[in-house]
Amino acid sequence: HFNPINKPSYYGKISKNGGSSFGTVNFRLFNRFAYPNNIEQQGFDQLDWFGFNFRYGKTRYLLRGLASGVEVKAKVADSFEADEKLETVVVMDTTNKKALVYNSVTEQSGGTIIAERIEKEKENLDSSSIQIRKNLNETAFFLPQLQTDEEGNVSFNFKAPEALTKWKLQLLAHTKTLESSVKQLETVTQKELMVIPNAPRFLREGDQITISTKIANLTEKELSGVAQLILTNPITGEDISPNLLSSSPLGKSEGASFSVDSKGNTQVSWKLNIPEGLQAVQYQIIAKAGDFSDGEQNALPVLSNRMLVTETLPMWVKSNETKTFTLDKLKDNTSATLTNHKLTLEMTSNPAWYAVQALPYLMEYPYDCNEQTFSRYYANALAQHIVTSNPKIEAVFNSWKSSDALLSNLEKNQELKSLLIQETPWLRDAQSETEQKKRIGLLFDLNKMNNELSSALNKLKQNQLPSGAWPWFNGGYANRFITQHIISGFGHLKQLNITSSAVEMQMIQNAIQYLDTEFVKEYKDIRKYNKDADLSKDHLSYTQLHYMYVRSFYPDVEASKEVETIMDYYKSQMQKYWLKRSLYAKGLMTLTLHRMNDDTTAGKILKSLKENSITSDELGIYWKANTSSWYWHQAPIETQALLIEAFSEVGTVIQSEAKNLEDIDNLKIWLLKNKQTNKWETTKATTEAVYALLLQGSSWLEVTEMVDVKVGNETINPSTLDNVKVEAGTGYYKTSWTGEEIKAEQANVTISKKGDGIAWGALYWQYFEDLDKITSAETPLKLSKKLFIKTNTDKGEEISEITKNTKLNVGDLVRVRIELRSDRDMEFVHLKDMRAAGFEPINVLSQYKWQDGLGYYESTKDAATNFFMDYLPKGVYVFEYDLRVNNAGDMSNGISTIQSMYAPEFSSHSEGVRIKVE
Repeated sequence: HFNPINKPSYYGKISKNGGSSFGTVNFRLFNRFAYPNNIEQQGFDQLDWFGFNFRYGKTRYLLRGLASGVEVKAKVADSFEADEKLETVVVMDTTNKKALVYNSVTEQSGGTIIAERIEKEKENLDSSSIQIRKNLNETAFFLPQLQTDEEGNVSFNFKAPEALTKWKLQLLAHTKTLESSVKQLETVTQKELMVIPNAPRFLREGDQITISTKIANLTEKELSGVAQLILTNPITGEDISPNLLSSSPLGKSEGASFSVDSKGNTQVSWKLNIPEGLQAVQYQIIAKAGDFSDGEQNALPVLSNRMLVTETLPMWVKSNETKTFTLDKLKDNTSATLTNHKLTLEMTSNPAWYAVQALPYLMEYPYDCNEQTFSRYYANALAQHIVTSNPKIEAVFNSWKSSDALLSNLEKNQELKSLLIQETPWLRDAQSETEQKKRIGLLFDLNKMNNELSSALNKLKQNQLPSGAWPWFNGGYANRFITQHIISGFGHLKQLNITSSAVEMQMIQNAIQYLDTEFVKEYKDIRKYNKDADLSKDHLSYTQLHYMYVRSFYPDVEASKEVETIMDYYKSQMQKYWLKRSLYAKGLMTLTLHRMNDDTTAGKILKSLKENSITSDELGIYWKANTSSWYWHQAPIETQALLIEAFSEVGTVIQSEAKNLEDIDNLKIWLLKNKQTNKWETTKATTEAVYALLLQGSSWLEVTEMVDVKVGNETINPSTLDNVKVEAGTGYYKTSWTGEEIKAEQANVTISKKGDGIAWGALYWQYFEDLDKITSAETPLKLSKKLFIKTNTDKGEEISEITKNTKLNVGDLVRVRIELRSDRDMEFVHLKDMRAAGFEPINVLSQYKWQDGLGYYESTKDAATNFFMDYLPKGVYVFEYDLRVNNAGDMSNGISTIQSMYAPEFSSHSEGVRIKVE
């Protein structure tokens, strides 16, 4: 019945064949009908089924009816004591306008036949008889295949999505001589009977929430029928309605009756209790009244009120070596509130495989700042390069892509997928290994990568300012560091011999022109703000050092004489002052000076770096000074990656190639130690780590003998375990344990390597822990959050704070107030404010805003409102925005979290708040 229409059409009722024993009968259920004239008196008090009332003297019977496939079960009064053998079936015969009575046990009048038919018809409900609308896309995309008739009239057709709404179509036609005309058309997709659910955007564990649906009647007559809510687990397909609706006084999944006037609306509600451990819910809301029906299906993520923590144990063994590794936190765990999620073992003969597996994280990261848009481009460019240059790797992905597993509903629903990646990234771990491989295989499809490359590149081009710079988020100021980071990323691709397109080169040249200007300006500012400044003193800023490193990738982009002169000045500054600078600065100087043909100083710096490093069997080569802080140049992953780049490019200046390769392998061990399952801690860290792992790696196609692995008391043998498969050409395999399968003894892993080469592995333990049990570093950030109810009075707008005793109502306006205190200047800060499932944001447009001298990008998402600040000066700031109460219930409002986006260990969170809505 579903068509894009301007006016509703009406269709005839469906006829059901009742069986040869009693002829052809049209079965429909009426809430109101004439007294049946052939019911035998059996002494009964009352029957009542959702308003379907029978009171006929002392009549006693059970009622089963048929409403185009709906089984109707009567509720019998407690005093009913009739013999079970006398159970009676009552079916409404609407053709002859009477009730047919059959005895289902003694087979009088063919009663058994009709009883069996009722059960059979029931099986067809929700399936063949009702069209469930599933495609709720907000845009009707179609290819404009135009048909022109003899008179020049153009016609076309398209399939509209299944949302019940109004659509706007805008057309532009022009001639070869550019005469043009514009036409705007509107059409409505609707049905005679419509369900319009008022569902939240997500659910949260431990909440009690009411889901309602409006039922609209566009016909000329009153309609009565049944509405049904069916809840399933979209991962397993299991019906979970009883678990969530069992204590609902407002209606069960079997159905709730409704009656709706001609051209009118009514509402039906269900109360849900959301248990722990459920990761997503798919709902179907169905309404049927006579010949008219409608249904809508969608999926909602279930967010946890707990935090997922990942502990990592990197492992590696050399030729003919046996080593035992222990994950101490798993071994010594005594927390009563901790819940195991997953224990994963990965093994490979080549650590570059871990770099490949991090690329999907970059491809699918949900936020839209320019650094992350570049990360998507970078990941797709690397993936395309790897796949096209290594046939065996391509064969692995193709085999994954063509596996028999069907992608789950979570993968097909793009909006839900994006929300899950933001809020519950662990949810996809619940999928089978085959499903996960198929998803990764599809991401590495060459056609898809080409499209993603083109999309990300076009977005970067659009977002580049006329000056050549990029802001962090669109609408903000030009950001020199973000611009340098993007241009250094293009430089990394260039170093890996991944060729640049003409569009890229134009963007790079425009950006370098901007960076050259900023470089000269900062140099001149030394004297501008201090006329007596001594230029022979140390004036090496991190931004200038980073610029010199970035610029060194592009000797072919000609610099002006002024820029070259200033570069020579900073070169002399590096030669003079390198010794007292940080690890990150030394890495930048090593590479820059080497590329400026000063291997003498570059070699001194690298030798000093090696002398100050620590070498450990478990941790590889690392530096004690490489610790976190809140500035971009104090990030441990990026620092280690930069130093790997320095040893890879300059190491042979101070030592043999063989010794240098050994050092690079040891440096990579520390990098792998800090990998968190499929990524490093941030997108920026992941892009740098991936590049470092691909530098001077062993041959991609070199497959060494596998290793013997023992986890706890269990020997892991890929050749005999069903759920473990070694991928051809990589030596890679993965296996995992979940929930109660995880034991403390599995903290011990023994690896034995036979034959040449190094084997790399990692053990990841993931668990959920209450927020107040998770310790974070002491941080300069402090957050507090309050909610207020907003009302309009004669005196104007008034707000009053919401406490645990405040009773809210659906439709109320709520003001959110967040107070942020920072005791020092910070960069690239992300404030995320969660909201209750029953709240709906008023402002849904993402945009750059300014307030009290602070610029920030505000982004409204399904489960939270995000604020991104590229620079946060020391001080106190207040953020406010409004929400509308959309659903009743008892719900957690979540928490507010704030962290440095590129140093996430520096974070803070507010206290949790609960909300009660009548």
